[in-house]
Amino acid sequence: MTDENIIKLYFDRNEKAISVTKIKYGKYLYTIAHNILHIKEDSEESVNETYLAAWNTIPPKKPNVLKAYLAKLTRNISLKCFRKNTAEKRGGSQTDLALDELSEVFSADDSVEETIEREELLTIIHNFISDLDIEQRRIFLARYWYLYSIKDISKKLNYSESKVKVTLKRTRDKLNEMLKKEGLL
Repeated sequence: MTDENIIKLYFDRNEKAISVTKIKYGKYLYTIAHNILHIKEDSEESVNETYLAAWNTIPPKKPNVLKAYLAKLTRNISLKCFRKNTAEKRGGSQTDLALDELSEVFSADDSVEETIEREELLTIIHNFISDLDIEQRRIFLARYWYLYSIKDISKKLNYSESKVKVTLKRTRDKLNEMLKKEGLL
């Protein structure tokens, strides 16, 4: 079934929309959730919450790309669950590591929200990612959007772990330099 047909099911308030979404995107959404949470039960719950969130937001929203919309919902729900699970005890998960790596770009003293509006920052980061070559973009998004480990990225893309680490470091440095140039840091 096409995404347009699935979205129409949501707009028609047909419960079949959820089962069709699960069949078409369930494994993909579970992978996103599991890369963040690393616990089967929490990942499954996050994906189920995604279906509910999609049901509650479509309509009025009509996503241009259903897969990306569902991925964003899953990622946000999973990150919220991750923060809740680690509020009292911080662990050494890949999520922590990836977020710590990105924190190098943003100063601990400066709040991004105080520096610029969120939408402006998102536009700048989107443009930054769009300007990366395909190899850098795939590595950067695998690490910081999908929260894959360095080891998983190297296996998935058939690169050495060293190449992945160096590429990530250079890309973070490039982002840091661009944000400074834009006056955001």
